[in-house]
Amino acid sequence: MQSQSTYNYKVVRQFAIMAVVWGIVGMAVGVLIAAQLVWPALNFDTPWLTYSRLRPLHTNAVIFAFGGCALFATSYYVVQRTCHTRLFSDKLAALTFWGWQLVIVLAVLTLPAGMTSGKEYAELEWPIDLLITVVWVSYAIVFFGTLTKRKIKHIYVANWFYGGFILTVALLHVVNSMAIPVSLTKSYSVYAGAADAMVQWWYGHNAVGFFLTAGFLGMMYYFIPKQVGRPVYSYRLSVVHFWALIFTYMWAGPHHLHYTALPDWTQSIGMVFSLILLAPSWGGMINGIMTLSGAWHKLRTDPILKFLITALSFYGMSTFEGPMMSIKTVNALSHYTDWTIGHVHSGALGWVAMISIGSIYYLVPRLFGREQMHSIKLIETHFWMATIGVVLYIASMWISGVMEGIMWRAANPDGTLTYTFAQIVASKYPYLAIRFLGGFLYLSGMLVMAYNVFKTVAQGKPVEADIPAPVAHAHA
Repeated sequence: MQSQSTYNYKVVRQFAIMAVVWGIVGMAVGVLIAAQLVWPALNFDTPWLTYSRLRPLHTNAVIFAFGGCALFATSYYVVQRTCHTRLFSDKLAALTFWGWQLVIVLAVLTLPAGMTSGKEYAELEWPIDLLITVVWVSYAIVFFGTLTKRKIKHIYVANWFYGGFILTVALLHVVNSMAIPVSLTKSYSVYAGAADAMVQWWYGHNAVGFFLTAGFLGMMYYFIPKQVGRPVYSYRLSVVHFWALIFTYMWAGPHHLHYTALPDWTQSIGMVFSLILLAPSWGGMINGIMTLSGAWHKLRTDPILKFLITALSFYGMSTFEGPMMSIKTVNALSHYTDWTIGHVHSGALGWVAMISIGSIYYLVPRLFGREQMHSIKLIETHFWMATIGVVLYIASMWISGVMEGIMWRAANPDGTLTYTFAQIVASKYPYLAIRFLGGFLYLSGMLVMAYNVFKTVAQGKPVEADIPAPVAHAHA
């Protein structure tokens, strides 16, 4: 059987290319809504172009379309390569690709039309939720089925992270999306009041923890050692990192609900577990960065490695900032301000997007039979555009957010508030413009990437790699 003697690269190619496409779409919507905060007339008095309709489209597109396609592509590649076997089912793998693209297209159609469940990162209505469930169950069957038929006894740690992400996202999605449909386009959550908020942020924070962290750590544990050409610094630490992270993350959700109707003890549990989370997060970051021991000189000349290592640095920074912001006294200042937006984007643009971009730059030449990408210089250019874009974005939001929080709590000697709400919004204006500039620069970098990927694909042709023949000691 010819097909079983090669890896299934077709579905990896499809997801890798679509990750670049959806990255541009999602970030373009983000840049548009950032521009609307500077120039409000840019909504053109059109309901489906308003900030409130486009913002959920932006978050869904960058997390689930861009991030999701990157996760599908890399997990399918890594599980085959580390198990020395073809994907469990080519048909189911194809179903996950076309099913996921359909989910994304339906999101693009429904969210600007105002069809929403109103739950952050889970806005899609119930028929689309059911489709997501079908695709995700198929994904789990393909991934774990491939693991069960592996030719290598050992399960490499990247697959632990991918597996943990797949199982947990399934659980989160099903529990949080439980709803009572009243029509084809409208449903109401089965939960009510503070319980609904708690379930939502148990989901919301773990979407960050498992979709945007565990899955991408799977990328980190495969692509950094491969690009450096050295084994991971400490394999034992990577396993400790996995178990500590997935146990602790589950409990951190209530830190989104400080100073709300949620019981105080629940808020405190969320805060304590968020602080504990610092240890496994930094353990993983140190493990990735120390993999460069003895090979630091490669950073000078290898822009793909620059993306991967800078991503890890942002991971470390974001996972210090998050626990700090979960402390109630800090949260009293940061809550509902631009600081939170800066934090989210240091994780999203700095960690998630950069590790994805580096991984895709690694994959594309190998999937299309090329020695390297069309232009190394363009990867370097993209790296600096992305890095400067992130720094402009998050620095402006930190300054704006801290200022906002201080102005909100400023009081006159007679107890009245010093600043009106309108004054505070006006004072944020220059920082909103800098944020737009940072986002625009990041998006421009993605266009450079798209050109580079297009040229590489055009010069190459799709290849299928042969699966290595089993060796006598493969079980050892």
